[in-house]
Amino acid sequence: MTYIVTERCVANRYTDCVADCPVDCFYEIQDPHMLIINPDECIDCDACVSLCPVNAIYPDGELPEEFEEWTDKNDAELCTDDNRITDTVGALDGAKPIEEVKQAEEEKFGAVVADPSSAAN
Repeated sequence: MTYIVTERCVANRYTDCVADCPVDCFYEIQDPHMLIINPDECIDCDACVSLCPVNAIYPDGELPEEFEEWTDKNDAELCTDDNRITDTVGALDGAKPIEEVKQAEEEKFGAVVADPSSAAN
């Protein structure tokens, strides 16, 4: 099992999740602008899930159907030493709080997507 960063991170790029990652498996990509997890490096420790302010990180076995496409977007081939992120930095300008993220999901999917079971609520 690995963890998947979903579209909830897009255009937000909160980096709270990076703080406790014992293997530094987070990478910042630009298209779309977000963080991803290298599935070849993730050790399934769950440390990042509760730290994400928008509950964007799911265990792959718990990934909601609405976010299935994000498995392929957390691709090891996109991860290089140049885009590895190991320190917490500020969120992107215009980053949305969880309430706005869920409102956008409700408009897109017709319902709010369930949060990961180990997310901080």
